Amino acid sequence: MAARVCDAAPGPASARGIEGQRKADLGDGRYLNPIMAGAYSDPTILKDGPNYYMTFSSFEADPGLLIWHSQDLVNWRPLHSALPSPLGSVFAVDLVKHDGRYFLYIPFVPTGWSTELKQGNSIYVIHSDRMDGGWSKPIDLGIHGYIDPGHAVGEDGERYLFLSGGHRVRLSRDGLSTAGQVEKVYDGWKYPDDWITEAYALEGPKITRRGDYFYMVSAVGGTGGPPTGHMVIVARSHSINGPWENCPRNPIVRTTDVRQAWWSRGHATFVEGPGGDWWMVYHGYENGFRTLGRQTLLEPIRWSADGWPVAMGGDLSRPLAKPRGGRPGPHGIARSDDFAKAAFGTRWAFHAPKAGEASRVSVGGGALTMRGSGAGPEDSAPLTTIAGDRSYSVEVDVELVDDAMGGVLLFLSNRLFLGVGINGERLITYAGGRLHYWREPLPPTRRVRLKIENRENIITFYYSLDGTTWTRHGLRMEASGYNANTLMPGEGESLRPALFATGKGSVRFRNFRYRGL
Repeated sequence: MAARVCDAAPGPASARGIEGQRKADLGDGRYLNPIMAGAYSDPTILKDGPNYYMTFSSFEADPGLLIWHSQDLVNWRPLHSALPSPLGSVFAVDLVKHDGRYFLYIPFVPTGWSTELKQGNSIYVIHSDRMDGGWSKPIDLGIHGYIDPGHAVGEDGERYLFLSGGHRVRLSRDGLSTAGQVEKVYDGWKYPDDWITEAYALEGPKITRRGDYFYMVSAVGGTGGPPTGHMVIVARSHSINGPWENCPRNPIVRTTDVRQAWWSRGHATFVEGPGGDWWMVYHGYENGFRTLGRQTLLEPIRWSADGWPVAMGGDLSRPLAKPRGGRPGPHGIARSDDFAKAAFGTRWAFHAPKAGEASRVSVGGGALTMRGSGAGPEDSAPLTTIAGDRSYSVEVDVELVDDAMGGVLLFLSNRLFLGVGINGERLITYAGGRLHYWREPLPPTRRVRLKIENRENIITFYYSLDGTTWTRHGLRMEASGYNANTLMPGEGESLRPALFATGKGSVRFRNFRYRGL
């Protein structure tokens, strides 16, 4: 197995990359967090020679588990989706390589649309002999009631999965089944009772072997809730079987003040950089922009004389020196789409899909045609794309075919979204996950160009009949409350642009444009 390796207000925006999207690389040997802007939570990272691969919780997205590649830990490009048909909501996974084969250990959590998870939270595995595709179908490991698997190989060569709550189970040598019972192996580190957290929630164990020790990096304090809750703790042992000694300086990462640039920081993995230095990859909420979801942060660490990791990032609102020795490459993905070819799993993903959802959509000739489903956005499985900018706009041509309704949204979950559409008779407005009373003086039309502008959580709608002259919608909205803290855990991760189609006909979309402002 390859080794896997702040007291300030929010700082300046990062550099601009594709279509003006935020990117981390400042082009002068420094970077500015986040390295992945937008909803990229629970990062799992694998060092494989000079290459790094990373993926994230994809929750109710279909396809899921988009894998990204880098050679410098700062610039990342998407490769492909490893999970075309999720069995449920995909929580924090672990991406590893062992004996020349790649594995993804996946916790599926039941949802309203999942049909196979009869025993609740269940951990599966998929595998491939190459990173660019060929992943197997999910294999049930028979592990129920746990999340956040973390793969490890012991000093005896045996394979293990560490699980939430300080549990562990031994795996077969091929990693495709269990070879024992789940057992409790670690009690965690207890923070003071007067700390303001969401819950204790011992989660996200990731194991790194360095020198004479196995290091277990975990999260406690809850992933959401108060900004000071989530944190990174470390324990170590000479043996994979323990006993586990807690770091005397725990937690090594924690938001301690709501004025800091990044909140709820946790779910870390250690990784060795291309130049032999060491780093932590983890997630956090950007102060004032929880609507963007938990974003991926990169922080340098050093090893103390007594063999413990020390976080060295300091004020993460300021630039840091990039990892040494890496080869920078392209970063990000073009969010705009001319619909010349399908981009499912990279640019677009269905939210809360039913079986056969992809059959509703065809792409070609400069259009994406989506057959209507459901009565409104809440049950239509909209197509979503991730936004990573504090301010951005999206616009698209919308044309109704037969008896349909459709448009563009900013979508958090089936219960919380806002946006605009047309039904052939008038402009339809949504707010708070419901139809809004506001009516615009738009004449009956079956074709219109719609635009949503999000300027630091202030939302403005526009419409145009000729694609050139825009009319501002008379209603503006403030959307900072459209974030995961208002929902059940795992129900929605970030507010993201989306296309929807409902009714008995179809909706044809053309010229989708995303622009960072």
